[in-house]
Amino acid sequence: MTRPLAVLVALVATATLAASSTVSAQAPIKIGVIEPLSGPVAASGNYVRMGAEIASDWINARGGVNGRKITLIIEDNKSDPKEAASAAEKLIVRDRVPAIMGAWGSSMTLAAMPKLEEYGVPMVVETSSAAAITKRGNPWIFRISPPSDMEALGLEQYVDRLGVRRADFLAVNTDWGRGAIAAFGDMLKKKGVAVGAAEYMDQAATDMNAQLTKIKGTGGDTLFLTTAVEQITLVLKQAQEQRLARKIVTTGGSSSPTQLIKQAGAAAEGSYHIVFFMPWFPEAMPDAKLARAFVDEWSKRGHPFEGLTEGFRGHDGIATIVEAIRVAGRDEPTAVRDALWRVSLVGVNGPIRFEKDGPTGKESGQSKPSIFVVQIRDGKVALPDFLAKQ
Repeated sequence: MTRPLAVLVALVATATLAASSTVSAQAPIKIGVIEPLSGPVAASGNYVRMGAEIASDWINARGGVNGRKITLIIEDNKSDPKEAASAAEKLIVRDRVPAIMGAWGSSMTLAAMPKLEEYGVPMVVETSSAAAITKRGNPWIFRISPPSDMEALGLEQYVDRLGVRRADFLAVNTDWGRGAIAAFGDMLKKKGVAVGAAEYMDQAATDMNAQLTKIKGTGGDTLFLTTAVEQITLVLKQAQEQRLARKIVTTGGSSSPTQLIKQAGAAAEGSYHIVFFMPWFPEAMPDAKLARAFVDEWSKRGHPFEGLTEGFRGHDGIATIVEAIRVAGRDEPTAVRDALWRVSLVGVNGPIRFEKDGPTGKESGQSKPSIFVVQIRDGKVALPDFLAKQ
């Protein structure tokens, strides 16, 4: 090859590499999302997806992160743990995402976690409540939702004013439900409350009359209920039919009180609900301006109001990942994982910062979310009667 030709070839190669590098630098940053978009808890998963899409659109409208737009790669775990593990592997191997948000249910998240450790990719957990998620020892896990024991501690201050003297439990038979009964049971016992029956129901069950009959015979005054909104609706209606005289408190933040008013009607009257976002009172949230903007955007898109108590999770999960990518300066999984420990932002729920939880050397990250209690009163969502009277 002559020298002029060799120089020309070198220049072309250099230009090609430079162009390729520029294109690569401007390529969208992929963020994986795993949610139950079908199956028994599909309503909740789709609301989380809607919130994630709002966050993505807002971030891109502001120029993206580090000069690049983001794109969500969304997988349906079909409300099934095996599907959640498969979805995580697809996102990591096929799509090469630097981080994932998921996977709503605790059993689904726990099933996906070994894949995160195997491939070294972080996941921001937006919903799951089981203590094992952060206690098991997986340094790729960062949870922004409260575990059941943290949620129970948030309710502890209200137990006396709620007048709880003897409590029973009815929960979905998953890691989430079992963990909730353990955490709330422990908290109530420490408060001197008698703990009675602990009943379980399959995730897809529609007839809970047998469990309610057993609970009716305990003489308790309060029923703690842990499951998704679809099943809560059925339990409330069946409890009304059985004339079950109990205060009902739902846990996990997935009750969607507005939806219960529509679907359960009078059967929901008087019930109490632990929530992590109060779209009825955005001015009471830690960042009132952000909360109002999120409610307005949700409404503008025609999404059902009742989905807001789940949708905010999707927003906050994506915002957390994007902030970690910004802090890291690149979309590489280990760098994002390391940056998550330095994240500090305010989401729709409130401040998001991670503290270490789990065995030494393999700690997961756990944030301390805001926790609220609301009540369905006179067919509307209101502050609890014991707070409203203050």
